[in-house]
Amino acid sequence: MKIERITMHHLRMELRAPFETSFGRIETRDCIIVELHAGGIVAYGECTADRDPLYSYENVATAWHILKDYLIPAALNNDIQDAADFQARVAFVRGHNMAKAGLEMALWDLFGKRDDLPLNEMLGGTKQEVAVGVSIGIKDSPQDLISAAEAYLELGYQRVKIKIKPGRDVEESVLMRSTFPQLKLQVDANSAYSLETIKILRPLDNLDLLLIEQPLAEDDMWDHKVMQAEFDTPICLDESIHSARHARQALDMQACRVINIKPGRVGGLSQALAIHDLCRAQDIPVWCGGMLETNIGRASNLAVASLPGFTLPGDISASDRYYHEDITKQQFTLNPNSTITVPTSAGLGVEIDAPALQRATLESLTLPA
Repeated sequence: MKIERITMHHLRMELRAPFETSFGRIETRDCIIVELHAGGIVAYGECTADRDPLYSYENVATAWHILKDYLIPAALNNDIQDAADFQARVAFVRGHNMAKAGLEMALWDLFGKRDDLPLNEMLGGTKQEVAVGVSIGIKDSPQDLISAAEAYLELGYQRVKIKIKPGRDVEESVLMRSTFPQLKLQVDANSAYSLETIKILRPLDNLDLLLIEQPLAEDDMWDHKVMQAEFDTPICLDESIHSARHARQALDMQACRVINIKPGRVGGLSQALAIHDLCRAQDIPVWCGGMLETNIGRASNLAVASLPGFTLPGDISASDRYYHEDITKQQFTLNPNSTITVPTSAGLGVEIDAPALQRATLESLTLPA
């Protein structure tokens, strides 16, 4: 099936509430939606690169450039057989995993619609519902954090992740644990600390946390090994893992005991699957992180999280957690047991709301074969 044309849509969407991490505070999120046409089928993918290069060196501008000038030309007018074929065709581009993942996701959607198969079945998923949690950004005050957590618990979420940074870490984590003694609780530092400053985090080891996520810099894998040896709480790597090779090296050196798998960060669903298989073979828990995706990316995340090795709740909250208006006709809702049902329709299992997509679009570009 030859790829006939591809359209990129640069979106800017308004969050329901500001979201703050150690990187900064945002009220809107940018992304690129990839629209792929082949054999009468229209398929979609989402590139999770945001407006600013904070979480990653990639942003919307770099991803737009890499997609337009390198990745899309490698796909157009070619009969791409599968994800492995696509990855081989774009291997000449070093890095730029989020750009690659956005186009690969559209290909998975295409293949699923062609073969009338849902994405979770294509990936080997085994679960009809996946356990999910909610990620709470840094709030204006500790009491605001407690109030936000209480509101999410009332909605039915059973796992909470809070963002931390120097000066907003131990005190608020202790308060969360004392307020919610039975809660599945984890913290995420987004690389805000160094090996020299982690001593202030030692009290976290007494809070029965599920994990401490990415406390050190993304290129400090060895320092994570040193930290993990000193902490009983599992260290989870996120920004440090860009490939199955990175995951293997992290596990070999015992730099972590958990890995957060984000398909966008690692270059696509095929690459996420490879990391899942590696970790499952070593009995290492994995979970699916979130990048404030639209319902397109959320559908993809639910499919990948249905794989058997995803044993910890993911950052895949219900649709109403994120945007005033999403871009699909389907909305994902939270089940009473803190799960979300995996889509079962062909491909990603969602249908685009064309007017909503148009309202969110800042710019579009079509590249024909």
